[in-house]
Amino acid sequence: MQDIYEALEAIKAGGAVVYPLFLLGIIAIAIILDKIYVYYRFLEINPSLMLLIESYGFDWEALNIGIKELGPNNYYTRFIQVILENKSHPSWWVESRANDESQLIEKALSRYLWVLETIVTAAPLLGLLGTITGMMHSFQLFGGSGLVDPTGVTGGVAQALIATGIGLFIAIIALFAFNYFSKQQAHVLDELERIGTRLLDNIRLAEEKSDSMPRSHLK
Repeated sequence: MQDIYEALEAIKAGGAVVYPLFLLGIIAIAIILDKIYVYYRFLEINPSLMLLIESYGFDWEALNIGIKELGPNNYYTRFIQVILENKSHPSWWVESRANDESQLIEKALSRYLWVLETIVTAAPLLGLLGTITGMMHSFQLFGGSGLVDPTGVTGGVAQALIATGIGLFIAIIALFAFNYFSKQQAHVLDELERIGTRLLDNIRLAEEKSDSMPRSHLK
């Protein structure tokens, strides 16, 4: 309990800049938790379903059953469902609709990432502002006859260091989170591209079979 009290007192010594820094920290944590929930809840795909998609000439009904198990809100379900709904159309039409859906998914995944990127830059700058104000407070304690209040000087230096430390800490957390979720987003988009390619391959295969049937019938 004493350690918590001392930590709070040390944070208070950081000055007014600490409050917007804590606001940035709360925003960063909220975004991180939201992204964790989205990736855990809506971006899971069964390995068996991926094996089905990778197989040659798979059964479309089996694919339909597989995505129903993922749930309607799953991003992979949304993407595959678009292809299933349009698979009777020419492959170029299906590819266009699949690209549109992947762009919508990319937009959803990148939501609020710009805020994390902004926090990475803004938090150290706010910490630097706290450093400047703290040092200015220390310099004001020097009078024409010398040092007026030595305790006040150390307090100003402490304010500068605490504000800088908090700003850097928040920026580091936001930076790691931004890089991690950016990498996860790239991975999901690569998976969607791979799934779309495999499904389009099977659609083109069906088209080739249907085109060859009249010719073989004429023979």
